[in-house]
Amino acid sequence: MDGFRLLTDPILRNRVTFLHRAAPALTSSSYEKIDAVLISHLHYDHLDFPSLRMLPEPLKLVIPGGSAPVLRKGGYEDLNELRIGDSIRLGPLEVEAVFADHVRKRGLVGPSADCLGYIISGSSRIYYPGDTRLFPEMAHLADDLEMALMPVWGWGFDRGRMHMGPREAAEALTLLKPRQAIPIHWGTLVPLGTRFLKPSFLYFPPLEFASWARQLAPEVKVHIVMPGESIDI
Repeated sequence: MDGFRLLTDPILRNRVTFLHRAAPALTSSSYEKIDAVLISHLHYDHLDFPSLRMLPEPLKLVIPGGSAPVLRKGGYEDLNELRIGDSIRLGPLEVEAVFADHVRKRGLVGPSADCLGYIISGSSRIYYPGDTRLFPEMAHLADDLEMALMPVWGWGFDRGRMHMGPREAAEALTLLKPRQAIPIHWGTLVPLGTRFLKPSFLYFPPLEFASWARQLAPEVKVHIVMPGESIDI
C-alpha cells in the first residue's frame, strides 16, 4: 500500500513442525522487496525462523511485546516491539497493535508474549487479526476499514477452540464493518500424512465464510483468493 510492502507471519518453506504445505510452492519472486514483516504471535506456524532467513536483508521486524528475547536468539536486531495500543510509522504507513484472543506461549513449555492483530493505515485501512477468537471489542478496534483479512480456520480437521471458524469470522464483520473482506488462514498447511487425503478443510472454509457473510453482513464485498493467486484492490 502506498508503495510500501508488508509481509505478515511468513511461512515460506514446505514444512513447519508437523505441518506440510498443501498449496503450491512459493517462488522467491513472491517475497522480493519486502519493506517490513509483521509478526502477530510466537506460535511456530506464525513465527518461523527458517522462513525469515529466506527473506532479503536487512529485515525490519514488528513484533509482539515480550518476544524480543526470542527474536534476538534467532539473530535479529532490527526489532520493533509493540504492546497493545502501541503504533509505529513504517514509511507512509501507520501500524497499530491491537488485542488478539489467542494462546501466548510458544509450544508447551516455551516463552510467552502478547498475541496481536494489526491495523495498517495509509491511503486505506486494513485489519490483520493474526490468530484470534471472536471478541466483542472488535467493534471498537478501528473506524473506516477498507479491508478485513479474516482467518476462517485453524490448521487441522476442526478450527480449534482458539481460532475463528467461517461463521465466527462472518459475525466479526458485523462488528468491524469493513467495506471488503478476504478469508485467510485456510488451504495452505495440513498435518503430516494427511495432504494426499485432500481433506475438505482445504476447500470449504472460505466458501462457508462467504455464505455466512451474505446473510450476516451483505454490505461487505468478499473476495476469495486461492493460495497462489493475487488480487489488486
